This record gives sequence, structure tokens and C-alpha cells, in this order.
Amino acid sequence: MLDVDQIRRFHQQGFVVIENFISAQQRQRLMARAKQQIESFEPAAKPTIFTTNEQQRASDAYFLGSGDKIRFFLEEEAIDSEGHWQVPKHRAINKIGHAQHVLDETCAQVLGELPTSNICQQLGMESPRAMQAMHIFKQPGIGGEVGLHQDSTFLYTQPLSCIGFWLALEDADRENGCLQALPGGHQIPLKQRFHRDGKGSASMTTLDDSPYPQTNLSMLEVPAGTLVILHGQLPHYSAANTSGRSRQAFTLHYIDAACDYAADNWLQSDLGQ
Repeated sequence: MLDVDQIRRFHQQGFVVIENFISAQQRQRLMARAKQQIESFEPAAKPTIFTTNEQQRASDAYFLGSGDKIRFFLEEEAIDSEGHWQVPKHRAINKIGHAQHVLDETCAQVLGELPTSNICQQLGMESPRAMQAMHIFKQPGIGGEVGLHQDSTFLYTQPLSCIGFWLALEDADRENGCLQALPGGHQIPLKQRFHRDGKGSASMTTLDDSPYPQTNLSMLEVPAGTLVILHGQLPHYSAANTSGRSRQAFTLHYIDAACDYAADNWLQSDLGQ
């Protein structure tokens, strides 16, 4: 649970960093389970690459259908233009998502031991609902950049309610692509919405075309076990991993079920959470 100062900092800067939130044993359980899942994963002839290219992602049925499933997405540099693997399978995975918090027993047990739902209520949510989980690997040398974005772009409610929980399973620093966040940026308007178009695809719609404030991003270098809580409107970013170390993290995104979850949001799920 959060203390008064942590709640104040969240509302002032749009994020708060809490060290020693998840234990070494809990982290190891999540990483060991992910390793088992990858070992049993059989890639398709044309596996899905995780990309920040919205046009490509918007037309990928495997991605758009992952809201109530456990699916695997590869790093952009894992496979070359001719379809040849450049790294072993266990080094190729960008992330696993997006419903293992419900469908996978180990993930559900570990996450159930953490007071994330109670924290959401401390931060003003009436009825917290965990919508999306991701195990993110940020693979050594090829872990891709994730551009500046706001989480409510992808999990849109009226009124806006998304809160992200980012759990450092391994140390995160500037060399292996730690989070970077725009302090106070949660007070600016939501810039975009990524939503379904009713034709089996999705698109990105601009809501506000004003530029982001020209303010330096805070470099969130944190040790393993740290929790970073992110306001859904907070612009944040992570650079490519140029190191020889992975930067595993587990994220969980909540919305307030008392708010209207947009029917055309890209992520759709009827799973109880």
C-alpha cells in the first residue's frame, strides 16, 4: 500500500517509484514460468513481430485477438527480411501478453499476492479491473525502442482511468532500456487513440496534435523488485537495449470498471478479472 507522500507524488508528477515491492522469490516465479511458456511455444511459419509501427500492428489479427489469450510477440530484429531467425527462440521474444494474469495459474497466483487493486483504490478508482498483462523481455542487443506514448491511448475509458503497474524483474538502467517519463505530463491532453475500425483492423486517431512539452524525461533507473506506477495519461518511453543484459519486466494495466470502457478499444476481453 502507498503512504501519503507516495500518493502525493503520483498525483503531482504522474508516476511514483517504490523499491522492494515484489520479492526475489515472486520475480523468479514469474521469470521461470515465462521460460517454460517460451519452451513450449511453437512459432507460426510467419510469427508476429512486436513493432511500434502502428500501421503494421493495426492489421495483425494475431495481435488484435490477444486480449483474452496468451500470445507471443518477437523482437523486430529477431528475424531478417527473408524470414531467417537471427537469434535462438528464447532470445527472440519481445513480450508475452495479454491475459496471463487470468489464464496462467502461476502468474495469477503471484499477482494475487500483490496489493495492486488496493493501490488503484487509494489512487481514486472505484472498481479496479485488470485489463492487460505483459511479460516484457527487452532482449540483449536487440530489445527494441518503445516510443513516447500514453497508456490511455490503448485502454480508453470515459472518463479516463487507466493506471499502469510496471514491475522490474531485473535491474533496469539506461544501457538496457529503462523507463523514461515526462514529469507532470499526465496533466496534458490525451494525444491519440488506438481503436478498432469495424473492418477487422484498427487505426490510430489523433485527438490533440499539439507537441509534447519540451521537458527532459526522467531516467527511471531502478533495481530489480521495484514497482513504477504510471498514470494513464503520462507520456513515457524506453530506449533500445544496447547492452548484453536483458531487462525483464512485468506490467499490469488497470481501468476503472465504473467508467465506460470504449467498445472499439483494440483490446477486448470477456474474461473476469
